[in-house]
Order: sequence, then structure tokens, then C-alpha cells
Amino acid sequence: MLQHPQFDPVAIQLGPLAVHWYGLMYLIGFALVWALGNYRIRQGQAPLDKKGLEDLIFYCIVGVILGGRLGYVFFYQASYYLQPEHWWHIFYLWQGGMSFHGGLIGVLAVLLWFSHRRNIAFFDLGDFLAPLIPLGLAAGRLGNFINGELWGRPTDAPWGMVFPQAMDGIARHPSQLYQMLLEGICLFILLWWFSAKPRPKGQVSGLFLIGYGFFRFIVEFSREPDAFLGLLWANLSMGQWLSIPMMVLGLVIFYRASKLSRLDLG
Repeated sequence: MLQHPQFDPVAIQLGPLAVHWYGLMYLIGFALVWALGNYRIRQGQAPLDKKGLEDLIFYCIVGVILGGRLGYVFFYQASYYLQPEHWWHIFYLWQGGMSFHGGLIGVLAVLLWFSHRRNIAFFDLGDFLAPLIPLGLAAGRLGNFINGELWGRPTDAPWGMVFPQAMDGIARHPSQLYQMLLEGICLFILLWWFSAKPRPKGQVSGLFLIGYGFFRFIVEFSREPDAFLGLLWANLSMGQWLSIPMMVLGLVIFYRASKLSRLDLG
């Protein structure tokens, strides 16, 4: 039985300024997107230039924060935040509460707007961005682990870990690390390899939705469901129910891209 190391949540202290690990992981995540995107630009595998990439990342940061927060509010705790006496708590970002699926919706909205404004086909932009995202997700999940939050369900496995924040002394799955490996590193390898060669427009985007949805659905079986929600219908978590339409949409996009490509080839 392992013990969570209980890292200091503050990574860097500069006088009165404290940089927390979770915020630092967000910065590292977006820096990785920038570095990988610039590499693809130098390889001639991008629909925009370096300045366009920097603009896109900035707007995606806004989309992630707004979409992630609103997704958490409406998907997970609507009954709390929509009460007249609590609605302004939506703006208390320092108290935590972000949803990946909400952040994804925010990024998709940004891509729709950005593609229209720059006259770039939506799926050209999506296929370029999709392989850049998973390592950023891996950094975020590492931040969850460092903070000792979003722990897993009880386990007898030898790698089970006690998270003091759970306040029960029970060994649990380090599900944050599972997510870092599957949704981050494995998904990155898959998408980077798949997108290294020309693919029908939309297939890389579709594969991202399929891959993330599948990995998230699987790892949720080891992750402790939110205490205020528990397991929902069919003993599935909210994360799993949100991942199902994501996978379905990804399959539809992937199939249609293949079909349109065959039609184009005659």
C-alpha cells in the first residue's frame, strides 16, 4: 500500500506571488501545444502560420476556461449553481470545478469561429489541432495527482495508494496517473502516428473524439465518482455518459470522412 507524497501545492513562491502546480501544469500543457504546433508548421503540415497558431492558442485558452467552467456548472452541479443565492459562485474559479467535456465544447466553438474568421476549413483546423492536445491533457492529469484530487476507487492492487485528502485511509487506484497514461500519452502516440501521413479530411478529428471518449470511459471504472452525483443510470458515471456521445460523434465523423474520400477518388 503506497502513500500519496503530499506535494506542496505551491510550485514556485516569488515573494507574495504563489504559482500552484495545477496552474503550472496548464501553462506547460499549452506550451506543449505551441511547441508541437510549431514543429508541424515547420514540416509544412499546418493550415496556418506561427502567428495564427499563437492566436488560436490564446482563443482556445479562453474556450477551455469558459467551456470547462460552464460545463462543470451545468453537467455536474446545476442544482447548486442555479439557485438564486449561489449563481455568482460560478465565477469562483479558485475553488476548482472544471469539466473536460465542457472545455471541449468551448474549444469547438472557438474552432468554428476561428475557421470562419480566417477562412480555413473547420476540419483542416481540427485535424491540425487534435494531435497537439493529448500531451497537454497529460500535464493536467499530472497536476490532479500532485494535488491529490480526483482519486480512484478502493483497490487491493499492490499499487493502491492512500490519498489523505479522501480522509478514509483506504488504498485507492491512482486514477489520475491512468488518465495521464491513456488520455494523454497513449492518445498522443496514436494521433501523432495517424496524422503523420495525409488522411481524409476529418478523420484525425474523429479519431481524437473516439480515442479520448474510449479511454475516458474505461478509466472511469477505476475513478471515484463525484460524491454529490455518485453513479448514474446503469451504474455509469457522469464522465462515462458524457463520453458516449463523444465516441458516437467521432465514429460518424470518421466514417463520413472515409466515405467522402472514396467518392472523391471515384
